[in-house]
Amino acid sequence: MKNILIILALVILTSCKNDDDNVNNCNFLLNVNVSATLNLNLPEYSQLMFSTNSVYVPNQGNAGIYVTNIGNDNFRAWDASDPNHAPNGCSLLALDGIKVICGCPDENEYDLLTGQAFGEELPCGLREYRVTLSGSNLIVSN
Repeated sequence: MKNILIILALVILTSCKNDDDNVNNCNFLLNVNVSATLNLNLPEYSQLMFSTNSVYVPNQGNAGIYVTNIGNDNFRAWDASDPNHAPNGCSLLALDGIKVICGCPDENEYDLLTGQAFGEELPCGLREYRVTLSGSNLIVSN
Protein backbone atom coordinates (compact mmCIF):
# COMPACT_ATOMS: atom_id res chain seq x y z
CA MET A 1 0.00 0.00 0.00
CA LYS A 2 2.88 2.33 0.84
CA ASN A 3 4.41 1.76 -2.62
CA ILE A 4 1.12 2.65 -4.32
CA LEU A 5 0.92 5.93 -2.41
CA ILE A 6 4.50 6.83 -3.33
CA ILE A 7 3.87 6.03 -7.02
CA LEU A 8 0.63 8.02 -6.97
CA ALA A 9 2.39 10.99 -5.36
CA LEU A 10 5.16 10.87 -8.00
CA VAL A 11 2.61 10.73 -10.83
CA ILE A 12 0.77 13.76 -9.45
CA LEU A 13 3.97 15.76 -8.91
CA THR A 14 5.37 15.01 -12.35
CA SER A 15 2.09 15.74 -14.11
CA CYS A 16 2.12 19.36 -12.93
CA LYS A 17 3.23 21.52 -15.80
CA ASN A 18 5.04 24.80 -15.83
CA ASP A 19 2.72 27.61 -16.96
CA ASP A 20 5.53 30.17 -17.29
CA ASP A 21 5.33 29.96 -21.09
CA ASN A 22 1.68 31.06 -21.01
CA VAL A 23 2.08 33.94 -18.54
CA ASN A 24 2.28 37.43 -20.00
CA ASN A 25 2.72 39.79 -17.11
CA CYS A 26 2.92 42.96 -19.18
CA ASN A 27 6.52 43.74 -18.28
CA PHE A 28 7.67 45.03 -21.66
CA LEU A 29 7.45 48.68 -20.62
CA LEU A 30 9.93 50.21 -18.19
CA ASN A 31 8.79 51.91 -15.00
CA VAL A 32 10.05 55.36 -15.91
CA ASN A 33 9.28 58.61 -14.14
CA VAL A 34 6.47 60.65 -15.70
CA SER A 35 6.06 64.27 -14.66
CA ALA A 36 4.47 66.74 -17.07
CA THR A 37 2.43 69.90 -16.65
CA LEU A 38 0.29 70.85 -19.65
CA ASN A 39 -1.11 74.39 -19.75
CA LEU A 40 -4.42 74.14 -21.61
CA ASN A 41 -4.13 77.84 -22.57
CA LEU A 42 -1.13 77.07 -24.79
CA PRO A 43 -1.86 76.32 -28.47
CA GLU A 44 -0.18 72.89 -28.47
CA TYR A 45 -2.56 71.67 -25.74
CA SER A 46 -5.70 73.68 -26.58
CA GLN A 47 -7.21 70.66 -28.40
CA LEU A 48 -7.66 69.08 -24.96
CA MET A 49 -10.42 71.59 -24.20
CA PHE A 50 -12.77 69.42 -26.30
CA SER A 51 -14.08 65.91 -25.55
CA THR A 52 -12.40 62.93 -27.27
CA ASN A 53 -9.43 65.00 -28.45
CA SER A 54 -5.92 63.77 -27.71
CA VAL A 55 -2.41 65.20 -27.84
CA TYR A 56 0.97 63.52 -27.94
CA VAL A 57 3.54 64.68 -25.39
CA PRO A 58 7.11 63.62 -26.24
CA ASN A 59 9.92 62.90 -23.77
CA GLN A 60 7.69 61.31 -21.15
CA GLY A 61 7.10 57.63 -20.37
CA ASN A 62 8.66 54.98 -22.59
CA ALA A 63 7.93 56.64 -25.95
CA GLY A 64 6.01 59.76 -24.98
CA ILE A 65 2.44 59.88 -23.70
CA TYR A 66 -1.02 60.48 -25.12
CA VAL A 67 -3.37 62.64 -23.08
CA THR A 68 -7.09 62.41 -23.90
CA ASN A 69 -10.10 64.47 -22.81
CA ILE A 70 -12.79 61.89 -22.01
CA GLY A 71 -15.43 64.53 -21.18
CA ASN A 72 -16.73 66.42 -18.13
CA ASP A 73 -13.26 67.77 -17.22
CA ASN A 74 -11.89 64.21 -17.00
CA PHE A 75 -8.63 63.29 -18.67
CA ARG A 76 -6.61 60.12 -19.11
CA ALA A 77 -2.94 59.69 -20.02
CA TRP A 78 -1.38 56.61 -21.63
CA ASP A 79 2.14 55.53 -22.52
CA ALA A 80 2.73 55.83 -26.26
CA SER A 81 4.55 52.49 -26.51
CA ASP A 82 2.64 49.29 -27.28
CA PRO A 83 2.53 47.28 -24.03
CA ASN A 84 2.36 44.00 -25.97
CA HIS A 85 5.78 44.53 -27.62
CA ALA A 86 9.27 45.04 -26.31
CA PRO A 87 10.15 48.68 -27.09
CA ASN A 88 11.59 48.89 -30.60
CA GLY A 89 11.35 50.96 -33.75
CA CYS A 90 7.81 49.87 -34.60
CA SER A 91 6.20 49.80 -31.12
CA LEU A 92 5.45 53.55 -31.04
CA LEU A 93 1.68 54.07 -31.20
CA ALA A 94 0.35 56.47 -33.84
CA LEU A 95 -2.74 58.60 -33.17
CA ASP A 96 -5.81 57.92 -35.34
CA GLY A 97 -8.90 59.70 -33.96
CA ILE A 98 -9.82 58.17 -30.60
CA LYS A 99 -7.47 55.24 -31.05
CA VAL A 100 -3.76 54.57 -31.40
CA ILE A 101 -2.21 52.00 -33.73
CA CYS A 102 1.05 50.10 -33.32
CA GLY A 103 3.50 50.38 -36.21
CA CYS A 104 4.52 46.71 -35.95
CA PRO A 105 3.15 44.15 -38.47
CA ASP A 106 0.34 43.04 -36.10
CA GLU A 107 -0.98 46.65 -36.00
CA ASN A 108 -2.45 46.42 -32.48
CA GLU A 109 -5.12 49.08 -31.92
CA TYR A 110 -6.11 50.62 -28.58
CA ASP A 111 -8.98 52.86 -27.47
CA LEU A 112 -7.76 56.12 -25.89
CA LEU A 113 -10.94 56.41 -23.82
CA THR A 114 -10.54 53.05 -22.07
CA GLY A 115 -6.98 51.87 -22.78
CA GLN A 116 -8.26 48.50 -24.01
CA ALA A 117 -7.46 46.87 -27.33
CA PHE A 118 -9.83 47.02 -30.29
CA GLY A 119 -10.58 43.77 -32.09
CA GLU A 120 -8.88 40.68 -30.73
CA GLU A 121 -8.27 40.52 -27.00
CA LEU A 122 -4.65 41.26 -26.07
CA PRO A 123 -2.93 40.35 -22.79
CA CYS A 124 -2.07 43.96 -21.90
CA GLY A 125 -3.97 47.22 -22.12
CA LEU A 126 -2.26 50.60 -22.37
CA ARG A 127 -0.19 51.74 -19.38
CA GLU A 128 -2.05 54.57 -17.70
CA TYR A 129 -0.67 57.55 -15.79
CA ARG A 130 -2.43 59.76 -13.25
CA VAL A 131 -3.90 63.07 -14.52
CA THR A 132 -4.96 65.91 -12.22
CA LEU A 133 -6.68 69.08 -13.39
CA SER A 134 -5.50 72.15 -11.46
CA GLY A 135 -6.97 75.36 -12.85
CA SER A 136 -5.96 75.43 -16.51
CA ASN A 137 -3.11 72.95 -16.00
CA LEU A 138 -3.11 69.19 -16.39
CA ILE A 139 -0.54 67.47 -14.20
CA VAL A 140 0.45 64.03 -15.48
CA SER A 141 2.46 61.77 -13.18
CA ASN A 142 2.94 58.24 -11.97
